[in-house]
Amino acid sequence: MSTDSFIIREVDTALRHVLTDQRHRWQAVNTQLATVFDELEVLVLSGGKRLRPQFLHWGWVAAGGDAAETGHHSFGAAIEMLHAFALFHDDVIDDAHTRRGHETTHRRLARYHEEDALAGESRRFGEGSAILIGDIAYSLADFLMKELPNEARHYWNELRLEMNVGQYLDTLGSALRERSVEHAHSVSRLKTAKYTVERPLHIGAMAAHAENAQALLHTLSAYGIPLGTAFQLRDDVLGAFGNESVTGKSVGGDFHEAKPTALLSFAFQNANPQELSILQRVGERELSPEDIEAIQNVLLDTKALEKTEALIVTLRDEAITALVGLTSDARRELEKLAVAVTDRTV
Repeated sequence: MSTDSFIIREVDTALRHVLTDQRHRWQAVNTQLATVFDELEVLVLSGGKRLRPQFLHWGWVAAGGDAAETGHHSFGAAIEMLHAFALFHDDVIDDAHTRRGHETTHRRLARYHEEDALAGESRRFGEGSAILIGDIAYSLADFLMKELPNEARHYWNELRLEMNVGQYLDTLGSALRERSVEHAHSVSRLKTAKYTVERPLHIGAMAAHAENAQALLHTLSAYGIPLGTAFQLRDDVLGAFGNESVTGKSVGGDFHEAKPTALLSFAFQNANPQELSILQRVGERELSPEDIEAIQNVLLDTKALEKTEALIVTLRDEAITALVGLTSDARRELEKLAVAVTDRTV
């Protein structure tokens, strides 16, 4: 079995155990709480590459942790559960229709509310329920971190705070129609680079051997920040040009929400007056397929896509160069992950 398959199996096992145990506990209190765990399982156990746990694992190994040990995979599972919390909330914030090929929780529960003619407003019930289910995921993430050594807990706390601050800046940027590259990079650094790559590496290293990890933190950051930024840039490209049947998300969703992405910032910097008039439609809720195609064409004609793709490669190479000095196994696997997260199609 390959190492990544082993990590995925162990993380999935930890997630399945906590959800099964908590389902039994809370359904005994009220059978209607089954809905909570149905929604959690759809999002948490629907597969995936488990990239954050993989970064955590190789941070663990880089600091001298035994690659064959399994206890630290509960920490990776915790980050995946935290990710579910963020997705439940993000889908409400963005009013997303689909997530990983499924109808989003807030829309599904709003529909059930309407079909069953329940009291109150269906939209508010669906959104409120999704927020609360996300909060439960947040609590379960902490439960999975209960054995985390104290030396690593600072980095877990930082990860959660940085992720939510980044999400707020992302939401604010949409409202302000923020178009600066600087704002896009600030959001990317907090919301994605630290959360997806840097902090999982730090947590893994500190959990394995705090003294060894202290000497590695700078190297792990020098790898994690540029790679995490490249990861977000790839996400932006997939959001604008990806195949919906592959990504599981609506193509053009970032256009509807006026997300402050570097891809759009590059286009605004180089657009002519006619192209700017097309880009001004970004943020409108009612964008037709023709409108989305027109915006995509501007991203191509202004070379915003070309510039973004070039930046992804530059940042990936910067990350790989930073790995000099790590142990051979950790360095080799982190180099492979750098290529995987920047070349991905989902």
